[in-house]
Amino acid sequence: MAAVSKGEGGGDMAQFIAAMPKAEYHVHLEGTLEAEMKFALARRNEVKLPYADVAAMKRSYVFHDLPTFLKVYYEGMNVLLREQDFYDLCYAYLAKAHASNVIYAEMFFDPQQHIDRGVPIADVIGGITRARAAAQADMGIESQLILCFMRDLTASNAMNALDAALPYKEQLVGVGLDSDEKDNPPSKFAAHFAKARDAGLRITAHCDVNQKDSLEHIRQALIDIGVERIDHGGNILQSPELVALARQRNIAFTVCPSFSGKIVVDGKPVDVVRAMLDQGLKVTINSDDPAYMGSKYLTEVIIDTQARSGLTKAELVRISRNAFDAAWVAPDRRDRFQAKLDAFARKWAVAT
Repeated sequence: MAAVSKGEGGGDMAQFIAAMPKAEYHVHLEGTLEAEMKFALARRNEVKLPYADVAAMKRSYVFHDLPTFLKVYYEGMNVLLREQDFYDLCYAYLAKAHASNVIYAEMFFDPQQHIDRGVPIADVIGGITRARAAAQADMGIESQLILCFMRDLTASNAMNALDAALPYKEQLVGVGLDSDEKDNPPSKFAAHFAKARDAGLRITAHCDVNQKDSLEHIRQALIDIGVERIDHGGNILQSPELVALARQRNIAFTVCPSFSGKIVVDGKPVDVVRAMLDQGLKVTINSDDPAYMGSKYLTEVIIDTQARSGLTKAELVRISRNAFDAAWVAPDRRDRFQAKLDAFARKWAVAT
């Protein structure tokens, strides 16, 4: 399908995307740590950085696969040491999300990286929680927090982090699974997910594209773990059986086109967002780690995706509706979000 831009539905596409109410579920708070903030926090915390300036730091953001990306990503966390650092990090992301007309976000964080550096979990969650409250009071943006297990560390390390965080479970909505997938299947964390679920937390997991055993990891996430969402997950398009299962279970996919928008199916390149839409999967669009991906936050990501995937205004509204449907909130709160989207669609004369 050809890309749709100006004129479709009577308005400019970029303006339409900017104005559309949005939700975001696949964004790593540590991945929103912009180089400018790294330098500011380094000065405040007396941390020496191996770069002369912001430009030199940004030039180091070169990666060609998941492991090389993670090396750069985890290196950047060393400036996060105090509760105020996590407040500043989270508030800055929520301000950028608000500028993208995100009205609701569920954000990932990686507690193991902080606990293992001696940062108390109370400071990590406390700073983020204060920022969430301040951003809602200042801007109206609502948010919740998802704890991620780092799959390339030991299972015991992840369990220690979960145990440390559970006293603060009222500040969490769910748990997820991220980092390097190679030889780290979801089943490695079955006990962790079960314990989190017993504590009342919701369940998601990364299934990054084109990894070793990608389809087996998706199968484990769906069948063995029983996730409610899958983060990335594009390789599911290579398995009609798993596609059918995901449709049956109404699984939402938090796709990040900046990092994982293309796969190969039967020897042909496939656009993940377009194919998921066409196959009736509940696809959403997200920014992932925007500080390391050209500082593109959700509006910019959707603008790029619209052109690449040939999305109409009606399809963009459908994707946003998918996101609000996938929110881990009470039904009346979800209805409030959907009502804002309905009003937007009516204003732009988009049939839904």
